Amino acid sequence: MTVGCYSRRDVLKKLGAIGIGAGAYWKVPSLLGSIAPSAPVALAKCKTYSPAELVSTLDRMFDQLGGLSRIVNGKTVAVKINMTAAPSYRLRYLPLGDTHYTNPHVIAAAVHLMGRAGARRIRILESPWSSAELLQETFFQADWDPREMESAAPHVEFENTNFLGQGKKYSRLTVPFGGYLFPAYELNHSYSDCDVFVSVAKLKQHETTGFTASMKNCFGITPASIYGPSAGIDEPDENPKAGRWMLHSGNRQPPKMAPAEKDPTSPRKDGYRVPRAVVDLIAARPVDLQIVDGIKSIAGGEGPWIGKTPVQPGLLIAGTNPVATDAVSLALMGFDPMADRGTYPFKTSDNMLRLAEEAGLGTRDLNRIEVIGARLKDVVYDYAAAQRKANGV
Repeated sequence: MTVGCYSRRDVLKKLGAIGIGAGAYWKVPSLLGSIAPSAPVALAKCKTYSPAELVSTLDRMFDQLGGLSRIVNGKTVAVKINMTAAPSYRLRYLPLGDTHYTNPHVIAAAVHLMGRAGARRIRILESPWSSAELLQETFFQADWDPREMESAAPHVEFENTNFLGQGKKYSRLTVPFGGYLFPAYELNHSYSDCDVFVSVAKLKQHETTGFTASMKNCFGITPASIYGPSAGIDEPDENPKAGRWMLHSGNRQPPKMAPAEKDPTSPRKDGYRVPRAVVDLIAARPVDLQIVDGIKSIAGGEGPWIGKTPVQPGLLIAGTNPVATDAVSLALMGFDPMADRGTYPFKTSDNMLRLAEEAGLGTRDLNRIEVIGARLKDVVYDYAAAQRKANGV
């Protein structure tokens, strides 16, 4: 199943029908929000990472969304997980999956249910920080056992998408609405060599983008071999040395084998660039299913270098439109999906939900999103309050 979205031409037609010219396209977000598609979001309490509780809870949530088999049966499924930064970054002695990584038990439970729903092949993907090692090596460094995921369903594979990997060439994925930063991106083959794309993310705040859930997780589909500082002038560096700083700072252009930036004179600030790159990427590689791990996490940032407060919201979120899913996820953290730059948590960044809404990818308006399962207002977990309490404020 592909996430529905309107092209820029479709939106302009609709706006034109109500008397708004093309020149005003980016100036009418309220109207665009009413045009952008919506989809139900399933919400559930889940207290532990017990495999039995995870499987039963996720199974019920997928049924609430219309059934998992209609999405994955007979399909090759790509599953992007979240392993932010090197495994050596830890908050005290807590397991990485209890703080800023997607918990491996959530991944295994989702993979198990996809296999049971008839997925033909499941490929688990991540672009580990500055690494061209096998993805399983990063798992071992994180104290994960890859066999838990590999044995969860038939035909499970792993791929590090930080470089060319097992593909013969990179795949160029075009941004349908033209793109905010780039018109297209060069990605590992796994993101095109699939029928279904799933984002299994962590519910966190983020220093650059305000928050991270299923959309921001997709920032990591870009290979550091191309969008990292060690990339060559003409060709990628197949042994990347750092992260995707090119997309953060815009200090240089990617190798000539990749599409150049649309406007090299645009702001070189990460609060401007990263939200736009995220929206470009989820448009170029639509996210068909989102699963957000909010059982345990951290407050204050995306990793222990900035987020110092362990939290236990005890929540799982799932949906089929990443903008709607992330709007609900942000509200569950105690923040307003309609907020923008200057309003916490968007201290110095643009709200990627707004940018995605204006691109016609989905709505951030909670009044237009059907929440199934737990009532949102009953399960809100205030991340900012948890952080203040931990700091004695």
